[in-house]
Amino acid sequence: MTGSDLLELSTLSPGDYDAIIEIWQKANLRHSPQGRESRAEVERQMLLDPEMWLGCYIEGKLVGVIVGSYDSRKGWLNRLAVTPEHREKGCARALVDEMEKRLRARGLKIFAALIEYGHDASLALFKKAGYEVYEGITYVRKRDEPDI
Repeated sequence: MTGSDLLELSTLSPGDYDAIIEIWQKANLRHSPQGRESRAEVERQMLLDPEMWLGCYIEGKLVGVIVGSYDSRKGWLNRLAVTPEHREKGCARALVDEMEKRLRARGLKIFAALIEYGHDASLALFKKAGYEVYEGITYVRKRDEPDI
């Protein structure tokens, strides 16, 4: 972070939806605008657990986002993205650290993230934050609808 940048973290709200989608698009993060990342679905998720939607602001502009989730055993860091022009300023690491803190407050002690191939900067960030790369898992999924 440079001296002129003012970095702040804040819980996001439904009014941030357009900015969130713009960040994901700029970061080349796939999303499902007709499914789980539709405006209605994001709003539903935010209302269920607002603390799990976190944004990073530099000089008052939303430039990064992370979404947390959890089950009874593990906390997940999802959808981490920072606009390309605001990378290397501490935003992504601040988002990861704060989301871990929020998940720890719920009693969780294990944290995980899935990183799509080609997002080498994200992989490097998580490694630097103390995450281990575990290659012994094959991710499988099942969808009730094609775009959720």
